[in-house]
This record gives sequence, structure tokens and C-alpha cells, in this order.
Amino acid sequence: MGQLFRKWLEKKTLGLPILDSDSFLETEDDAILRGGDRELGDFAREHMNYVRDKGLDLVARIGGRYVIGEAKFLTDFGGHQKSQFNDALALLKRDEVDAVKVAILDGVLYVRNNSAMFNAVTGGRYNIMSSLVLREYLHSL
Repeated sequence: MGQLFRKWLEKKTLGLPILDSDSFLETEDDAILRGGDRELGDFAREHMNYVRDKGLDLVARIGGRYVIGEAKFLTDFGGHQKSQFNDALALLKRDEVDAVKVAILDGVLYVRNNSAMFNAVTGGRYNIMSSLVLREYLHSL
């Protein structure tokens, strides 16, 4: 979903400018950093104490605060999909990161049941949300 998510961002769906790294660093205005998962991960490692050896799907600055995120579309429970979910959750559990951490998750995890995915979403402990509400969330920071 990472590439599709970035294409969606490029449509300025979130109401924020999409900037290359030089422009992003030259301003303190709210913006989204343009780049692939490796570039976004490298930026977060350099500027936010992000230590995972993994790229990111979202790096933004809102109100002077960095926001980093993983985007996943989960189509089933268990197996590889659960692994993808756990990968996104691992980002949220990284206390050393100097940024607001979000998991942008869409798909079956919102189906009301007793799954670990649904319980994590409804538990209120982590910033887990659908891409459908990401704009509102970012503008609330």
C-alpha cells in the first residue's frame, strides 16, 4: 500500500503541501515530505531518533511537530496480514522516536470481533486510524 498511499498523498488529499527534502528543511510550515520509504526512513533516522531499519510511508510536520507513519491495507485476519499489522504496531511502540507516530490502517481490522487487531484499534492506546480520518487528525495536532 505504500506506493498507492504516496500517490494518494500527491493529490494533496490532506490539504498540505508535498515538499522535497531540501524545501521541507528550509521551512517550518506544515508540510509532508516527498519520498520513497527508504528516503523517509533515512530522514526520520537523521532528524527524529528513528532507529528501525525500515522505511516509512509518511513523514510530515504539523505545528512544529514531526509526524511519522506506516500505511497498510489489511484484507484478512492472520498470516501475512497479521504480520503487517504487527509491523505497524511496532512503530507505535517506539518511545525513543521524537515524533508523533501513527499507523494508517484500512481494511478488515475495523470489523467488530474479538481479534487482536480490532482490540488494538478500539483500545485507544495507540494512534491507529483509517486514511479516511488522517486529514482531520493531522489538522487537530
